[in-house]
Amino acid sequence: MKARKFDSDFENGKGITGSLDLAKSRRPNQEQRRVNVDFPTWMIDSLDKEAARLGVTRQSIIKVWLAERLEASTQ
Repeated sequence: MKARKFDSDFENGKGITGSLDLAKSRRPNQEQRRVNVDFPTWMIDSLDKEAARLGVTRQSIIKVWLAERLEASTQ
């Protein structure tokens, strides 16, 4: 498919996912690496309570809070 046809289909709301090779797709700077961090019990309990309140996992809340802190420190 030519780029113009692809752009036209996208702009007209037509499905384009059939034209993509999603097996090779990557998100730049989003590669995952595993790290292990030890937290005191009180901190894990607090994280779990806040995660439950927000309806997310402990891992999600840690990621969001770390991302917010890192973004704030670069401004």
